[in-house]
Amino acid sequence: MGKITVVKEGAVGAPAELTYRLIADDEHHRRFLPHGFSDFEVLEGGVGAGTLHRFKVTAGGREREYTMRVDEPEPGRVISESDQNSSLVTTFTVTPAGADACAVRIETTWNGAGGIGGFFERTFAPRVMRKMYADELARLDAYAREQAAGGG
Repeated sequence: MGKITVVKEGAVGAPAELTYRLIADDEHHRRFLPHGFSDFEVLEGGVGAGTLHRFKVTAGGREREYTMRVDEPEPGRVISESDQNSSLVTTFTVTPAGADACAVRIETTWNGAGGIGGFFERTFAPRVMRKMYADELARLDAYAREQAAGGG
């Protein structure tokens, strides 16, 4: 059993402030989630710290439900989601890259399983998740550009 970390970073062609707002607002965030995410439901709040939401993720032939509590360790720059039923934490960090662009880093960490199951988890989960996060970052880029052009 050990900590597993998955990181993916990408460029977004929209201002950092707008991009962060889109990530923090569940009405927007659900619009750029990859296809593996489903049944997204806001349980409390809906924008930023204190929000509680639930969703399912299907990856590698398995489906898992998460109930995530949102926190903002650095409002306007870092937002995190902590699963209420496991050690999994996903953190989004938005870094300005000029007036109309930014970089977004998605990092997920959790305590992996032990034994042979843990070996497969450490071997395959990061690869699958990086692919999902690359998709999410591409979708976020397109959505943020659209929102920026429309005055979002």
